[in-house]
Amino acid sequence: MESRFDVRNDRDLTMLVDFYELTMGNSYLEEGVGDQIVYFDMYFRRVPDGGGYCIMAGVDQLIEYLEDLRFTEDDVNYLRSTGQFSEKFLDYLAHFKFSCDVWAIPEGYPVFPNEPLVTVRGPAIQAQLLETMVLVTINHQTLIATKASRICRVAGNRSVMEFGSRRAQGYDGAIYGARAAVIGGCSATANTLAGMMFDIPVSGTMAHSWVQLYDSELEAFRAWSRAYPDQCLVLIDTYNVLKSGLPNAIKVFKELRDKGHEPLGIRIDSGDITYLTKKVRKALDEAGFPKAIIVISNSLDEHIIKDVLAEGAQINSFGVGERLITARSEPVFGGVYKLVAIEKEGNVIPRIKISENEEKITNPGFKKIYRIYEKGADKAIADLICDSEEVIDESKPLTIFDPVYTWKKKTLKNYKAELLRKQIFKTGELCYESPSVVEIRNFAKAQVERQWAEVLRFENPHNYYVDLSPKVWNAKFELLNKYSEEFSGK
Repeated sequence: MESRFDVRNDRDLTMLVDFYELTMGNSYLEEGVGDQIVYFDMYFRRVPDGGGYCIMAGVDQLIEYLEDLRFTEDDVNYLRSTGQFSEKFLDYLAHFKFSCDVWAIPEGYPVFPNEPLVTVRGPAIQAQLLETMVLVTINHQTLIATKASRICRVAGNRSVMEFGSRRAQGYDGAIYGARAAVIGGCSATANTLAGMMFDIPVSGTMAHSWVQLYDSELEAFRAWSRAYPDQCLVLIDTYNVLKSGLPNAIKVFKELRDKGHEPLGIRIDSGDITYLTKKVRKALDEAGFPKAIIVISNSLDEHIIKDVLAEGAQINSFGVGERLITARSEPVFGGVYKLVAIEKEGNVIPRIKISENEEKITNPGFKKIYRIYEKGADKAIADLICDSEEVIDESKPLTIFDPVYTWKKKTLKNYKAELLRKQIFKTGELCYESPSVVEIRNFAKAQVERQWAEVLRFENPHNYYVDLSPKVWNAKFELLNKYSEEFSGK
C-alpha cells in the first residue's frame, strides 16, 4: 500500500461535486426514492490519439476520497445558504455515512472502450453524488498513464523520466500526473512531492541557470563535479553543444577520472537531436567514455522519439515534460458515468440510455468483465461483458460475437477467462489493498505484453473486441425494442 501522505493538507474534497448531483439528491429524498438501490457504470467510448488501448489508473485516489467522504458543518451551512435544499436533505448530509459497494478494474490493466471501469451500487443519493469524483479521478490518471505507456513503449529499453510539473494544469495535475506517468512506464519523476507521496523514484540534475551563474561553463561543470563526483551529468546546450558544452564536459570528465570517479553523462535540451547525439556519442567514445549516457529532453512525445530513433539518434534516456503531463495531443479522456440498473425486491432491473448515436447507447444491467486469453500464446483475444451471475466454463467452447455486427462470430476452444474487476468497497467498507505505484508499473508492463502487437501499434491499431454475452445483448435489445414500440405508438 502506498503512503497516505497527501498534498491535500486536510483539504476536504467531499464538495467537489457538480451542483446538480446535490439538487437531484435533494429531490430523490423528497420523492422517497433516496434509498432506492441503483447501479452506475463509469466507462469511456474512445481511445485517445487513435490508439488501441488505455492504461487504467487512479483507483487508489478514488479509494482515498471514498474513505474520507463526509459533509462538515461548514459544507451543510454553505448548502443551506444557497436556498436550494430542504432541511430534511441537509440533515441527511450532516449524518451522511457512505454505504455503497464499489468495483473497479485494478490499476495497470489495459482497458478498452465501453467496458465498465468502475461500478457503484448503493442508495441513489450516494451513488449520484460520486459522479464527479469518479470521473475526474479515473479520467485524468488513465489519460496520463496511457500517454506515458505510448511514450515508454516507443522508447524501448531506454528509460523515460517525467519532467512536466512546471507545465501541468495545476498542482494536482503535476502530482497525480507524475503518479500516472510512472504507472504508464516512466522510470522516475522530477516531481519531488510525488516521489515522497507515492514512494516513486525521483531524478534531476541541473538547469541552464546553474551554468549561467558561473563566469564560465567550464567552471560551472567543475563545480557540479565537485558536488556530485559519482553522479556527474551536465547540461551542455547553454551556449553551444559541440563547440563549448561537449569539450568542457569531456575536460571535466577526464579530471573526474583522474580523481577516481566515473562521469554519468550529458543532457541536451535543444537543437537537432539526431545530428547532435551522433556527434556527441562519437566524441565521448573517442575520449574514452563509452559508458557516459546521453539524456535528451526538449518537448518530446512518442512521435518525435520514434522519428529520431529511426534516424539513428544516440540516446540512452529521455526526459519528457509538457506533452506527457498534459497529454497535449488529446488532453481529454471522455469517461462517462451512467445509471444502468435499479433493484426492486432484490431483483436487478436493467435501465438503458438510448441515443441516435450507437456508441452512446448504454449497456444495461449489473455486469462483470472477463478477459479471454489464448492459452498457448497467453495473448488477450477479447473482453466479454457478462451478467453478474454468469460464469464462464473453460471446459466448454465459447462463442463470442460483435455486439453491433452480430454475424461476426468466433468460437474459442483453447482459452482461459480471467475476471478483470475487483470489489474495493463493500457496504461502504474498504476491502481492497492497493499495490505500490512501482508494483502497478511492473504489472502494467506485463499486461501490455499480453496484448497482440496489432493492438499496440500506433497507426491503425487492431480494434480490440469488447463483446457482450448473449444474456447482456438480449437484455439490451429487449429494452431497445420496448422503447422503440413506445415511441412509435404501437
